[in-house]
Amino acid sequence: MSYVFPPAPVVALPVAGRPDQFAVRRIYCVGRNYEAHAREMGHDPEREPPFFFCKPADAVVPVASGVTGEFPYPSRSAEVHFEMELVVAIGRAGREIAVEHALDHVYGYALGLDMTRRDLQAQAKKLGRPWDTAKGFDHSAPLGPVHPVAQVGHLCQGAIWLNVNGAEKQRADVSQLIWPVAETLAHLSMLFELQPGDLVFTGTPEGVGAIVPGDLMTGGVDGLGEISVRVV
Repeated sequence: MSYVFPPAPVVALPVAGRPDQFAVRRIYCVGRNYEAHAREMGHDPEREPPFFFCKPADAVVPVASGVTGEFPYPSRSAEVHFEMELVVAIGRAGREIAVEHALDHVYGYALGLDMTRRDLQAQAKKLGRPWDTAKGFDHSAPLGPVHPVAQVGHLCQGAIWLNVNGAEKQRADVSQLIWPVAETLAHLSMLFELQPGDLVFTGTPEGVGAIVPGDLMTGGVDGLGEISVRVV
């Protein structure tokens, strides 16, 4: 088969401890999934079912263990925020998944940054428009290696944190997710058929804030090591 132009290369993440690569299919994100963060964004989490938005696969910036990745500061924005997240990597297809079976569809977990053009997001919210330009822009998803469940187990608790230039900005515990991983996947599978290669960002704790070129973001989740990304 011939193509008008060469197909885009496969977007993939390294798999911790293995030579394999995790090919990325889709990226889903759940919004406002920590109570304190929901409140800092002006919402009452007790009244909100989970909601989702997407990023394109080519927004991924793979960051290998022990390496400092780079996040190019996007043009047309004056306020870009960090959001540290636990990311779920899907390894088994499914739709209408029952909560008690949801974790069977997880291949592993990774560290991710949901970089957000907060100024464009605020404009979109005010006008009732989609968040695509605020969430799905180029390089908006720096991600560390995928850690298989066989190595790290299922992460139902453990600290999640982010430092900027050595100063702590975010800290919480994964157990504080409003919608835990299994429930998040069950809800998501009612809207989309999950497939191997899908990534699910599970939400960010409170403390999100702006970055500027030159800043160094370092974050982690217990059991998954750290991710380090410099703003350029």
